[in-house]
Amino acid sequence: MADRPYTVVSCGMSIDGYLDSPGATRLQLSNAADFDRVDAVRARCDAILVGAATVRNDNPRLLIRSPARRADRTAQGLPPSPVKVTLTRRGDLAPTAAFFTTGDAEKLVYCPAGVAAATRARLAPLATVVDTGHGPDADVARVVEDLSARGVNRLMVEGGGTVLTQFLTADLVDELHLVVAPLFVGDSRAPRLAGDGPFPWNADHRATLAGVRQIGDVVLLRYALSARFCAEQSPGED
Repeated sequence: MADRPYTVVSCGMSIDGYLDSPGATRLQLSNAADFDRVDAVRARCDAILVGAATVRNDNPRLLIRSPARRADRTAQGLPPSPVKVTLTRRGDLAPTAAFFTTGDAEKLVYCPAGVAAATRARLAPLATVVDTGHGPDADVARVVEDLSARGVNRLMVEGGGTVLTQFLTADLVDELHLVVAPLFVGDSRAPRLAGDGPFPWNADHRATLAGVRQIGDVVLLRYALSARFCAEQSPGED
């Protein structure tokens, strides 16, 4: 699909492949230096996308933290933080979530046709709700086409596991930033990095490792997942 944003998936996992603990308390996988790196990558993007479960469970603000980076974006005529994007199957998002109540950037909510009207009524005027057609899930191919039409040239996808699986199995990712934390979760009830699906990278088609970087006690693995990677890679991210 040519008419889509350059898409970076960014996520962290334990040594045994989990995104979080199974309990209500969020598992800290990264460290301060890596959070700052992620902030720098966010600042170069036009939009940041997370799933509805992440909005509900983690209550992220999805804002650029660094005042210098916000000022630099403003000097370029951009909003201080990128557009916020979420996908939802059921539309059950609280208008009080930090996703909607923090920052001046545009908020976009993509959902199936069956729940679009109710979602629009619940979230107006806090967000623009976009119908992605009939089906049980928001169609990620339609999502990236619509984002491209709205001027999003660089997209950062941050999870959770369902969204990561949808984008990766649809072959819509150009670059993967995978941070591995030095710990084990050891509980199969915890959310994994990805679910089942027909991933384009497998035993017969291995992904290309483009960079390895130690950041304190975590390691960043950077994978090139499309032919567009070489032209689009970011200085200083290796």
